[in-house]
Amino acid sequence: MMLVVNKIKKALFIGGFSFLFTFSFAQTYRPIHGWTGQVNQKLESFLNSTLIIKERKVAVFDCDGTLFGQSPYYLADEAIYAFAKENYAKKVDSLSKAKMAIIDAMLHGDNVGVNYVKNRIAFLAGLTPDAVKAIGKNCFYEKYRSKFYPEMRELLANLQHYGFEIWVLSASPELLYQQFVKENLGIPEERILGVKSVVSHGRVTNQLVCPIPQDGGKAEAIQTFIKARPLLVGGNSRGDLEMMNESVGIKLIVNPDDEKIEKGIHAGDMDGYTVKQYWEAHDALTVYCHDADDTKSTYITKEWGIPPNKSHPKIKH
Repeated sequence: MMLVVNKIKKALFIGGFSFLFTFSFAQTYRPIHGWTGQVNQKLESFLNSTLIIKERKVAVFDCDGTLFGQSPYYLADEAIYAFAKENYAKKVDSLSKAKMAIIDAMLHGDNVGVNYVKNRIAFLAGLTPDAVKAIGKNCFYEKYRSKFYPEMRELLANLQHYGFEIWVLSASPELLYQQFVKENLGIPEERILGVKSVVSHGRVTNQLVCPIPQDGGKAEAIQTFIKARPLLVGGNSRGDLEMMNESVGIKLIVNPDDEKIEKGIHAGDMDGYTVKQYWEAHDALTVYCHDADDTKSTYITKEWGIPPNKSHPKIKH
């Protein structure tokens, strides 16, 4: 009889310890190296406050400049330009001429406008989805594989421990990013959203699927595809304004620019502010990650005359 009681006590002790370990692990915040104690304290307090939530807990992030570096050039552009140079440049067949005409429009147009987004999809039209994924993946592993911010990886890990659904929402072509983002961040492919186009007979078409996740379209994409108000949204630019304002909790701004004053209709509510000024006035949580030019890689974007994006070398704040 005493032997049975001892076995029960042992089982209860092991079970209780297991429960305590699981509960403790589930609610333990891991400080993010490289971010200030104040930032970590705010994140920890916020995440602990979500423990009582039983509904979906959603976090949404922009990709370029938010999860990984965009200096010196956007991955989407470099992937497309490199593919164009290898497959279509200096060729005289009708397909090559048509594709290079699209490239010319991209090189001489506004690279943050809707027309630019449409041209990217038009260039990729005719390829299979797997071929488009391979273009993005190959470019990533060749030139961008070290560009994911370690601080953001740690943040995503914390969010996963606290039971969050993590979504990526980019203004880049969806298929171009899905494979390498999935492989490097462990986010399911269906939660990696970008500019969508209709796939017909196994080929990408230039028929866009709305909403287009550009500027205000990012907020619409959250409502249309994610279908939940996020508790945390992270971005880095004017293009993420409406998306970040969908957050009912943390608004995380990464490497905000403090030089360009946003002006005109496109500026929206940010009119008259720099990105940094706007979010300082609207209670966002500002964080910094190292994003500097990779001098070891050769970029076709540079060869074709596109000015580089601003770098953000990590400094203490």
